[in-house]
This record gives sequence, structure tokens and C-alpha cells, in this order.
Amino acid sequence: MPKKATKHTSRTGKFFLSALFSIFCFYPVLVPHPAHAVEVGDASRGLDYAREVCSECHLVENNGPYSTNPDAPTFQDIANTPGMTGTAIAVWLQTSHPTMPDLIIPPQDTDDLIAYITSLRTR
Repeated sequence: MPKKATKHTSRTGKFFLSALFSIFCFYPVLVPHPAHAVEVGDASRGLDYAREVCSECHLVENNGPYSTNPDAPTFQDIANTPGMTGTAIAVWLQTSHPTMPDLIIPPQDTDDLIAYITSLRTR
């Protein structure tokens, strides 16, 4: 003879179904997914800005042997500086430097310039 379901068995079954339902509903939230970098700015517009404003002193593209100002690092060197992140570049651009003119770069141009410089990173 089959066993008669008791209140305990019935509650256990409801709990199991509830737990199973919760797992399926919250699976996308609970399981870690690979992080994707959020791209800020447009590298091609950043290159255009760099050619127009920064190339007076810096080598902004990788097709030349040096910067026009020997004290000005190339954009490739800046990009490959250990610890140089987009945030670090933003701070660097907003900080006055003794050998660099005080430039006021509009926020969108700053984002584009950062996108361009970070696109040059090779290491």
C-alpha cells in the first residue's frame, strides 16, 4: 500500500518547488558573469583632437621617431606607463605640468582623448 502524504511531506515538497523556482528566477543575478569594460569616448575622435591640439609637442601617432618636444612623452609611452588607466590619464590631463601649457579640454574631448591614448597600449 502507498504511503499517505503527511503535512510534513507536503510542506517539504512545497519548499522544494519554491526553492527551485527561486533558483531559476535569480540564477542570472546570482551567478557571476565576466565583467565587460565600458568604453568611454571615441578613439577616432580622440586621434583627431590629438592631431589638432596635442601634436604641437607630442608624438600622437606611432609613425614617427620622436615627439616634437623632447620633454614631451609620446602618447604610446603614456599609454604603456605601468598603472596608467583611463582615470589616471583624466587626472593627468587636469593637472598642470611645468612643461605643459594649461589646457582646458572639454569633457567629451577628454573622454575621446583617453579612449585614443588607451587604444595605443601594447603591454
